[in-house]
Amino acid sequence: MGVKNMWKMLVLLTLVMCCWACMAKAEYFKYKDPEQRLGVRIKDLMKRMTLEEKIGQMTQADRSVASKEVINKYFLGTRINITITLVFFVFGYFFLTLFQISGSILTVPLQGSLPAEGASPKTWVDMVNDLQSGSLSTRLGIPIIYGIDAVHGHNNVYKATIFPHNVGLGVTRDPVLVKKIGAATALEVRATGIPYVFAPCIAVCRDPRWGRCYESYSEDPKIVKLMTEIIPGLQGDIPVGSRNGVPYVDGQNKVAACAKHYLGDGGTHLGVDEGDTIIDTKGLFSIHMPAYYDSIIKGVSTIMTSYSSWNGVKMHKNRFLVTDYLKNTLKFRGFVISDFQGIDKITTPPNANYTYSIIAAMNAGIDMVGFVFMVGFTYEDFITRLTYLVKNKFIPMRRINDAVKRILRVKFTMGLFENPLADYSYAKYLGCQEHRDLAREAVRKSLVLLKNGKSVENPLLPLSKKASKILVAGSHADNLGYQCGGWTLQWQGVSGNNLTAGTTILSAIKTAVDPRTQVVYNENPDDKYMKSNKFDYAIVVVGEYPYAEFLGDSSNLTIPEPGPTTINRVCGSVKCVVVLITGRPVVVQPYVETIDALVAAWLPGTEGQGVTDVLFGDHGFAGKLARTWFKTVDQLPMNVGDPHYDPLYPFGFGLTTEPRKK
Repeated sequence: MGVKNMWKMLVLLTLVMCCWACMAKAEYFKYKDPEQRLGVRIKDLMKRMTLEEKIGQMTQADRSVASKEVINKYFLGTRINITITLVFFVFGYFFLTLFQISGSILTVPLQGSLPAEGASPKTWVDMVNDLQSGSLSTRLGIPIIYGIDAVHGHNNVYKATIFPHNVGLGVTRDPVLVKKIGAATALEVRATGIPYVFAPCIAVCRDPRWGRCYESYSEDPKIVKLMTEIIPGLQGDIPVGSRNGVPYVDGQNKVAACAKHYLGDGGTHLGVDEGDTIIDTKGLFSIHMPAYYDSIIKGVSTIMTSYSSWNGVKMHKNRFLVTDYLKNTLKFRGFVISDFQGIDKITTPPNANYTYSIIAAMNAGIDMVGFVFMVGFTYEDFITRLTYLVKNKFIPMRRINDAVKRILRVKFTMGLFENPLADYSYAKYLGCQEHRDLAREAVRKSLVLLKNGKSVENPLLPLSKKASKILVAGSHADNLGYQCGGWTLQWQGVSGNNLTAGTTILSAIKTAVDPRTQVVYNENPDDKYMKSNKFDYAIVVVGEYPYAEFLGDSSNLTIPEPGPTTINRVCGSVKCVVVLITGRPVVVQPYVETIDALVAAWLPGTEGQGVTDVLFGDHGFAGKLARTWFKTVDQLPMNVGDPHYDPLYPFGFGLTTEPRKK
């Protein structure tokens, strides 16, 4: 090789090396560097993003329509929701709704919404990671957030531990217990590869006619505020000295939380779901706001707006409460997410003017549009309309930047950029014995003893384990689905014992008593049966059938048949304890005289042994009512502190028993 050619080769090599150096330098992005400050990372990423990429972050798409290709095309970057197809007959006509989310992904507990029936943790993780890989292949590689409803444990997932619903946990008044439940739930959610939950519900239910009352800890804002300790259970304890309102998630064994539903959802007129909360500012802020103060102080990552209205103004378009107060006054720095079809419901009828709804919601301060309406409109349509509205200055660019900055802040805080993909290492926590023991403890602490014996001198409880022959009756005695209630595996809950793992109350009774005791189960015995058998005592387990949201609204709050018939037949023939499985106080006054002992067990979840632990005296009754038990529905709404307060059982009532001596 000649000298001239050698020089050419050296020049060429030098140029190649310079190109490599430039390329290496170009590959360094501050937003990808965990050593950089959070503000620097957010600023660096946002300056690289196009309008389309920013709007992708603000969009939730449904899992059924979300794929790696869709995420890549539309820059979806937050969380994706599993499609739920609901076909139900309501108000005389059929509705077909598809639950959808873009920029984020969500799973909702409805049949057909899960990756597979009885899906294993591995199946869940593989699904989440497959979707995540689509976001990582986009130009900027911004990860999605996958979210799921986990309102009483990981309630969508087969074999998960199902804890008591909030209506029971409020009875405990035990923030330490609730924090442990939050930590256990976080581990079980992480077992399926999911980093974000739509919990807790911190509504203050002021009227039990509301179909979501069981999602509320109490009618008393002080108790609801106390129970926000579930947030550091889910997310981890916010570091000392942290700025107020900054979201916080402490590593891969924790999840981002979502306080919901902002604001006043538990105070609607007549307890109508998605209704109007008619109250002055002082009442709204003193009753429904305190738990949000605490949630923000504890670093809650996201807040979900309510379907309900305040004095006629839909929360999804309430700029005063969302932007002026929540963001500017309380300094909340996480992101605000809409509820399912929330922006569509700004108009009456829903979706009558979708463009107006987008403008109203965005300008109110909604950062992420959850569950984009799918009947006639898709996430593509939302993206197209929002892009047009921004480019034509109907929605200011500063509003988009505020939303995206908040979403990215949560993602960076969660560590998604460093650890976007889930692994299988947390699978061992799903339904583990430690969590089931915790749920069992929660059940026994949530029970309220309303009556014990027809006289103080002759209590029925605790029951003898060594009785000769006992009767167990009632529609809810041997039905795990009824024990768990709504938001369990499916939206409206389930019936039966085959859809998940757990212990029914009947099974727990058989285990608790002496092996020589004969336990006879007859769901609804007739008079002839009762007369032809002799029992030492009977345990009757009846209550409400599972429901969720507006399908649970009730104007009469009666125990459905055959519950009342079973109570009258059995308790009219033999000493009996009635265990009520309900999501709220119900009408019991007509039966109280017939019943020897009455226990409010609420919706205890999968661990029925918690009920028998207390019935048979291994532990004492200690629970105190966290809501007023009315005499008749004509008294409603009636809450502690009201004038003319005349309940059947007052707020704070609950008889106690001592554990049986071993």
